[in-house]
Amino acid sequence: MTTAPSNTRYIDPAALAKLKNLGIAARLVVEGLFAGQHRSPHRGYSIEFAEHREYSPGVDPRHLDWKILGKRDKLYVKQYEEQTNLRCYLLLDSSASMGYKHSSSITKFEYACYCAASLAYLMQSQHDAFGLITYDKAVTRHIPPRQGKSHLRVILEQLQATTPNGTTDLPRTFNDLAETMKRRALVVVLSDLFSGAEGADAKPLLEAISHLRHKKHEVVVFQILDRAELTFPFDDVTQIQDVETDRLVSADAGAIRNEYLRRLNSYLDSVRSGCLSHGAGYALADTAEPFDMFLGNYLSHRLHLAAKR
Repeated sequence: MTTAPSNTRYIDPAALAKLKNLGIAARLVVEGLFAGQHRSPHRGYSIEFAEHREYSPGVDPRHLDWKILGKRDKLYVKQYEEQTNLRCYLLLDSSASMGYKHSSSITKFEYACYCAASLAYLMQSQHDAFGLITYDKAVTRHIPPRQGKSHLRVILEQLQATTPNGTTDLPRTFNDLAETMKRRALVVVLSDLFSGAEGADAKPLLEAISHLRHKKHEVVVFQILDRAELTFPFDDVTQIQDVETDRLVSADAGAIRNEYLRRLNSYLDSVRSGCLSHGAGYALADTAEPFDMFLGNYLSHRLHLAAKR
């Protein structure tokens, strides 16, 4: 039985107990994508023994079972049931805007770290490979996917060592990663999706997500926002400061709120519909909702989709 690592900030044993039976339910049935409990229908010469079959000319003699030859005086070939590997990249936004919190108990970045740590733990427990990429305006740390408990500790230590800082250019970062991640993988984006270069224009971001999909990656986007960002509960605001650039904007409080909510909702709708149209998964997380409830609901949804296929 897999036990949660001790003395790690972002591992919550109670949350893991709720999530442990859900696993990572991949939606796209793609050869080479699944791992662990996900058994491939293809036969090969690796991983797990399946059965014998009689030798036929042309078969590599390295796969002959010499013990059977000694017992039966007949040549048999070992067949193995191949298990393919789920490789997952956790793409963690570590820009300054992720450090925001209003009335929530944790920042958006901490919420994302709890989600990332939980997903890494679940993948480790089902023998999948997982890696971590942190980024602000460019990639700041790239830990390739590996399996095992020791690798899980590496990921958790990196989460604890990372602090949100800097600006973002999500389209450029995701486009660069699409070209550098050569093997197909499940790519989980953990970000508020606020990119200074584009403002409220979702098109460049969606084109970058489409680029990842074009490279045969499965993409899941977790957009993580503070409750205050979703509702703008400020009645006396006359200035707004951009946490990444320190730019100040002055205006009437009511006008600011109405225009902010209009643009935010339009942006969220564009991102949500754009992700779905490009074949990417999407879920919006409110940091006022417990992260294990958010993850549990989403993973249950993935299991439901997988069962229907």
